Amino acid sequence: MSKISIVLIAAVVIGAALFAVRGFAADESALPQVGQQAPNFTLNSQEGKPVSLDSFRGKWVVLYFYPKDMTSGCTMEAHKFQEDLPKYQRDNAVILGVSVDSVASHKTFCTKDGLSFKLLSDEQKSTVSKYGSLGNYMGMKIAKRNTFLIDPEGKIVKVWTGVDPSNHSAEVLAALADLQKKNG
Repeated sequence: MSKISIVLIAAVVIGAALFAVRGFAADESALPQVGQQAPNFTLNSQEGKPVSLDSFRGKWVVLYFYPKDMTSGCTMEAHKFQEDLPKYQRDNAVILGVSVDSVASHKTFCTKDGLSFKLLSDEQKSTVSKYGSLGNYMGMKIAKRNTFLIDPEGKIVKVWTGVDPSNHSAEVLAALADLQKKNG
């Protein structure tokens, strides 16, 4: 192989890597940041009823995005939130899960897995996009596993990206307790 060929191949590889890094960074910068007002939305829950973020003013909101109903990681994460639901309720917090799955899929997931908190359907991917949480998995547009803790005034106070579903609820509860103590 000639030196020119090697240089051209190296340039293409480096260019592709830079494009990928820049693309990833641009996507991450779309995330709303701590201190910002949480973007409002209205989405249908598993009951097919509209739920608006601003209807939870006065409460803490755990807004978590997840890729797909009834998959192993998403089921684990949902079960952990469900197990801890009494602790969230004690702390004046609600849990809202969002994915791009349909209302019917959410209803099946909630029934099958005994979930009683709200799962919101964002088939149009508008809210997932507003929160910088739209991902691509094997050509499918899905929600990334990101969580936003929103205070009673509607401001984002904590952001988690790429969370580990096995211990995430415990992380959120710890952050919530810490923030409530500081604001208390």
